[in-house]
Amino acid sequence: MIRTFFRHLWDSLKNLRRNGWMTIAAITSVTVTLILVGIFLSLILNTNNLAKELENNVRVVAYMRLDVHDQSQTIQDPNNAGKTITNPNYQQVYNEIKQIPNVKSVTFSSKDAQLKQLTDSLGKAWTIFKGDANPLYDAYIIQAAQPKNVAQISADVKKLSQISQVNDGGANTKKIFSLSNVIQTWGAVGALLLILVAVFLISNTIRITIIARSREIQIMRLVGAKNSYIRWPFFLEGAWVGLVGAIIPAFLVGFLYQVAYQGLEKGLESQAMSLLKPAQFIPFMTILIFALGIIIGALGSVISMRRYLKA
Repeated sequence: MIRTFFRHLWDSLKNLRRNGWMTIAAITSVTVTLILVGIFLSLILNTNNLAKELENNVRVVAYMRLDVHDQSQTIQDPNNAGKTITNPNYQQVYNEIKQIPNVKSVTFSSKDAQLKQLTDSLGKAWTIFKGDANPLYDAYIIQAAQPKNVAQISADVKKLSQISQVNDGGANTKKIFSLSNVIQTWGAVGALLLILVAVFLISNTIRITIIARSREIQIMRLVGAKNSYIRWPFFLEGAWVGLVGAIIPAFLVGFLYQVAYQGLEKGLESQAMSLLKPAQFIPFMTILIFALGIIIGALGSVISMRRYLKA
């Protein structure tokens, strides 16, 4: 059994060399197809990832009343302006928000920190609002355990008397969730259709090479060779074609992805989003491209020669 396998393996390599231009044509077709598959799969997978991150980045922002100092351990004595006392309500709002079901995290954002962000983003003109002139509010940024929990958390936070306003995106949040679902659904459909098109193109190219060798198959059948014996060399040839044809796409897609990541990541970071990390994505895509090439090449050969092995 092992000796037969290695004989078929050796025969498949000899046939690839013997069929010169037909082999090159098949490998070229595999290469071009896998480059397109690799690029489009990269786009689809990253679009789906960005859609998920966009959905997960929807947060509830709760603005506290001006007279609430939830993160101050000491406050001015209401009975003596020149004296400070321990804040009896220290982190009361924080603890109440933490107890709301499905709250994943609560982060404090002071009005001074918010003003600094505005100044950094929009220019030094905003420095005139420093100190007592600051019109902003202290706020808690609330992350939901699941995006679907945002609306209920927002409703619960609005019930707190210390909160003056709650912002959860409203109608825009619903649009984001809807868009995310559409992208993820059609992204999966697009990836599947792309792979099916790749199978069709590659199997048809390999079929041309087999048609050119139909006489060889007929002779082997006439001398009594079994279908499995005839099929194995062609199966292995298809696998070799797929393997060799995947080399350039694997390296090219990895290189292009690295370049795209370096060019886009900084802009996405400012929006709290990111592409899939190259350290994990490139090895995954490399393995996927080689696997697709070998599987599609081998199956393409078997499917294409079925008509010649019918009784």
